[in-house]
Amino acid sequence: MRYSRLFAPTLKDDPAEAEVASHRLLTRAGMIRQVARGIYEFLPLGLRVLRNVERIVREELDASGCQEILMPAICPAELWQESGRWERYGKELLRIKDRNDREFCFGPTHEEVVTDIMRKEIRSYRDLPKNVYQVQTKFRDEVRPRFGLMRGREFLMKDGYSFHVDRADAEREYRLMYDTYERIFRRCGLRFRAVEADTGAIGGSLSHEFQVLAESGEDAIVACSSCGYAANVEQAEVAAPPPGAPRGTSEPLRRESTPGRRTIEEVSTFLGLPPDRFVKTLVFVLEGGSAVVALVRGDHQLSEAKLKRALGGRWVAMADPETVLRVTGAPAGFAGPVGLRVEIVADRAIEGMRGAVTGANAVDEHLVGVEHGRDFGDGVTFADLRQAIAGEPCPRCVKGIYESHRGIEVGQVFYLGTKYSEAMGATYLDAAGQAHAIEMGCYGIGVSRTVAAAVEQNHDEDGIVWPLPLAPYPVEIVPVSVTDAAVREAGEKLDAELRAGGIEALLDDRDERPGVKFKDADLIGIPLRVTVGPKGLARGVLEVRRRADGSVQEIPVGEAAARLREAIG
Repeated sequence: MRYSRLFAPTLKDDPAEAEVASHRLLTRAGMIRQVARGIYEFLPLGLRVLRNVERIVREELDASGCQEILMPAICPAELWQESGRWERYGKELLRIKDRNDREFCFGPTHEEVVTDIMRKEIRSYRDLPKNVYQVQTKFRDEVRPRFGLMRGREFLMKDGYSFHVDRADAEREYRLMYDTYERIFRRCGLRFRAVEADTGAIGGSLSHEFQVLAESGEDAIVACSSCGYAANVEQAEVAAPPPGAPRGTSEPLRRESTPGRRTIEEVSTFLGLPPDRFVKTLVFVLEGGSAVVALVRGDHQLSEAKLKRALGGRWVAMADPETVLRVTGAPAGFAGPVGLRVEIVADRAIEGMRGAVTGANAVDEHLVGVEHGRDFGDGVTFADLRQAIAGEPCPRCVKGIYESHRGIEVGQVFYLGTKYSEAMGATYLDAAGQAHAIEMGCYGIGVSRTVAAAVEQNHDEDGIVWPLPLAPYPVEIVPVSVTDAAVREAGEKLDAELRAGGIEALLDDRDERPGVKFKDADLIGIPLRVTVGPKGLARGVLEVRRRADGSVQEIPVGEAAARLREAIG
């Protein structure tokens, strides 16, 4: 491709709305443009990167026995109503009506549609297993679309689904897809971790996220320094406190006036007591409207995923101020467990606490000296409810400690079980003619998000540093002066030789200063830049610079095409 014909409108300045490197650099490099909030168009260079991710995904999935299909982006409401998600999914689901007033949604995911396909076609155990996938545009109406492709409303996603006779076979396929995903992200040239995760709105009982490691990542994860166990902090196991360990000193219960102090930090400062002496009392509502209270220590953060699991998978949501007032008798910030007549679930660190500080269930008042077992505790259920913290011991191996990382979720695998097949009547007949619900798995990759994650992990002050497998072009040929016939012809000759060997290069044939060309090359992030200059030609060499580390090497003109093909692999 000749640069003079390339549609790549680069920008000198950062876009005002860009908050993260990928949004800033993909826009400046002329790869994407925003059409509306959270909706982007891909220009030629960006589309080439996107297609590279797709190609790797398809090659690995096909090699693992998956089959590609294409489902409609617009899904009828009836299917979502069958699964129960039409009402539960929330405002992220873009609901629309056709001219006949029939309801549809723009699919954010396709469990219902694919289950409908299989229930119509699968009859016998002999028809199983099956694993199908698609690469499809999705839409989720995010309340705060931000960070460019990292959290957009419209995005390109690979979603796959498998169907099985029993859990054992579903888990076998789960492991196969886990291994396939590891190969996909390794081939993309990314540093990543597979971590245990919550199943979220998709459902199911087993899940792993694939996180690209980057300081700008939205997700906090912890990984053991010894055994390799890793998980999202919301999901990571926390070691139980040693039995009988002292949890403070017993003291008389007293009421303290704390005017206007609601937060742990405010009350801690006001009373001169450390946050680990406090008990947070958080009010939630369950499906149906009843309330439940969760307790965690003041220096810990509640994991809603763990709370949901402790409640048997029931749906929970943070209570509104009116519900908090009704349940506790006081506004938010002054709640405490003493005297509450409601279901209470507490983190294990609360068990046996003495001399604690809690809200007094009265405006501008807190209790000091609260003791579990003496002042509250009847009917309290204890469970692992809190987020994991770096530096804690790993409960899996005991030898290691948790180290913290930031990650960008680019893929997730789920074991769904019969969540959708039972709701939608997707069954098969066994050898004895008995009907059973089909066991299912679900596997997603954010294709466009992987593009952004690659930039977040691979960039510097000059621009993008593409991993070779994802780069829009592996090589950029830069003749320093196209008015010099020998320089121009040498550049074109190398371009032709690379094309003959199956490598498409970007030939910068613009009549621009070398500095402008080099600056654009760094911004776009082509892995190998070949500089063709008169001084080098006079000595029979070309200069090759690696974008990743800035290293420079001279290679003979006659060997250039072969040496570049070898470097690209």
